[in-house]
Amino acid sequence: MNHAKFRFPRWLLAGVLGCLSSLSVATGAWAAPAHGIALHGQLKYGPDFPHFDYVNPDAPKGGEARFAAIGSFDTFNPFNIKGEQVVGIGQLFESLLMSSADEPFSEYGLIAESVNVSEDRSSVTFTLRPQAKFHDGSPVTADDVLFSFETLKTKGSPSFRFYYVNVAKAEKISERQIKFTFAPGENQELPLIIGQMPVLSKKYWENRDFAATTLEIPVSSGPYRIEKFEPGRFIVYQRDENYWGKELPVNRGQNNIDRLRYDYYRDANVALEAFKAGAYDLRIENNSKLWATGYDFPALTQGWVKKITFPRQLPAGMQGFAFNLRRPLFQDPKVRQALAYAFDFEWSNRNLFFGQYTRTRSYFDNSELAARGLPSPEELALLEPLRKELPPEVFTAAYEPPTANDDAQLRANFQKALQLLQEAGWVFKDRKLVNAKTGEPFRFELLIAEPTWERIGLPFARNLERLGIEMTVRNVDSAQYENRMRDFDFDMAVNVWGQSLSPGNEQREFWSSAAADQPASRNLSGLKNPAVDKLVEQLVAAPDRASLVTRTRALDRALQWSYLVIPHWHIAYDRLVLWNKFGYPAVTPLQGVQLNAWWIDPAKNAALAGRKVGEQP
Repeated sequence: MNHAKFRFPRWLLAGVLGCLSSLSVATGAWAAPAHGIALHGQLKYGPDFPHFDYVNPDAPKGGEARFAAIGSFDTFNPFNIKGEQVVGIGQLFESLLMSSADEPFSEYGLIAESVNVSEDRSSVTFTLRPQAKFHDGSPVTADDVLFSFETLKTKGSPSFRFYYVNVAKAEKISERQIKFTFAPGENQELPLIIGQMPVLSKKYWENRDFAATTLEIPVSSGPYRIEKFEPGRFIVYQRDENYWGKELPVNRGQNNIDRLRYDYYRDANVALEAFKAGAYDLRIENNSKLWATGYDFPALTQGWVKKITFPRQLPAGMQGFAFNLRRPLFQDPKVRQALAYAFDFEWSNRNLFFGQYTRTRSYFDNSELAARGLPSPEELALLEPLRKELPPEVFTAAYEPPTANDDAQLRANFQKALQLLQEAGWVFKDRKLVNAKTGEPFRFELLIAEPTWERIGLPFARNLERLGIEMTVRNVDSAQYENRMRDFDFDMAVNVWGQSLSPGNEQREFWSSAAADQPASRNLSGLKNPAVDKLVEQLVAAPDRASLVTRTRALDRALQWSYLVIPHWHIAYDRLVLWNKFGYPAVTPLQGVQLNAWWIDPAKNAALAGRKVGEQP
């Protein structure tokens, strides 16, 4: 399930994520209750582990951390597709199990004290901790879990329906036990997917409209509560001193900061200036220009502000200019291929990104999951039965996006683009590219929600203009952007498909034909290909790590040669800029920096509070 696999810090980014033959439980016995589950292989942590290796179990508690958000918010319900959810709300809600950040995909007991996969591998049973309770003091029961499953599946966002489609039945066994039975078929992730399900209070939600927006503070069970807020302006979360799960191994050394405040700014430029003025404490910097030149101010040179990078071993995923294949203009793959020749990544990297980026070519770059070279014999065994439904290049070539290291190569790329466009039925007329049959000009819109993308989109538009194509760059506010994306009301947009080390059921929502027609799904491009559908199902059914890698690479090839996007770029580290008040563990785990394990360092915080202009720390 995608939201927990991309487990960055829930306190910073939440709102800004049948055949079980190789499923491992800690004891190695299928019928014995266990403290956790690994998708493939063995769990890293045993039944009596004290804490995760990437935390400081003795981290001090206390202090306040302040962050920025862009836009506005109008709802505390993060589980439907209505409104703009507030940043950080995910930390209020807990799941049966918690993922670890230093394994590809393993989960350990949170609300559930044990998990039991049945002997015949067709079901999973969770036993709840007796001490688990909601903030109103009521216990978390099997009724709450059952209600959560049924409510999320029927009234939640489309992603829940895709994730739970293979769960045939959920039934209460006792007040503290609930059993999920799976539909026939192979689906390695199902017990872990159910383990990630947020558990809601039935008492609170059953008489409320779950499909609506709300600014009523919900009853939840997590380590933080909402202390105060003003809609669209700010929200403050307060650490719950009486949090029921604070001594659990999965929580020890985490949730260290007493108060987390998020202030909303109208745009990124205002937010940057507010950071420099000390209005908030930490930024995850995604803008290469700002990273290189945006922090040349006294606090950095004096050491009060730090720029730090942390390695990241997760797949880079795919970011790119995404085509909407629902638009007739982009239904011909030759057209989509042609437009990629007009994007000059090398120029952008030199002139806009200060040479910081690597060009993305795979949907799983920066990992063993990425397809490279020609298909292996194992991949061919999967691809050959689907040959008629796949682009022929899948079998004959390794995908590489167009490159232009100099003007000569760029001119050659333009020539190749014109050739493909002519083959697709487009001709020049009065210096404009028009449809040979209808005379309609080649014109479309790039939809963005941040001014930053203008400096990247406008040079691309100028290159397209040389081909007779008119691309307008339209920047809209966050609410309009979100609504249009939910309704697939765009021609081209910048999109990111994040990926984990263990891709699985979320790929259905990314690429399946069923998801293409579901509003608010993540099949943004509207891809409908029965071969891709089959490759996704084979990936979901992978019985072990080796087959998962092979099946992911086969899917990757099909996606690469479908020309769904003009690929962008990636880096293999996270860039953080922060006021020097934080402490953090020495270990950066497999899945990258975990801000939830950070703390406010009392000595640093006191020095920062008492600093003078020009004074060295």
